[in-house]
Amino acid sequence: MNTTTIKIGVDTKGQLDAFREYKSETYDEVVKKVVFIARNARDDPELSAEAIEAIEKARARIKKGRFVTEKEARKRLGF
Repeated sequence: MNTTTIKIGVDTKGQLDAFREYKSETYDEVVKKVVFIARNARDDPELSAEAIEAIEKARARIKKGRFVTEKEARKRLGF
């Protein structure tokens, strides 16, 4: 994957950190998630409300420690 460096303000970084669902989530993943949400909000406002609600529920579940790691998921799925 090709990468680039972008300059963002400290406050912007803090806002991106708030969107992280787990500690090792990359900024690339966070930015892609934010772009996805923004596109859905523009293209289908009703769907975006559903997506935002689902993300908030998932974040609450993750904060409670109720999640499956990628390693566990791969094992369960036989990968």
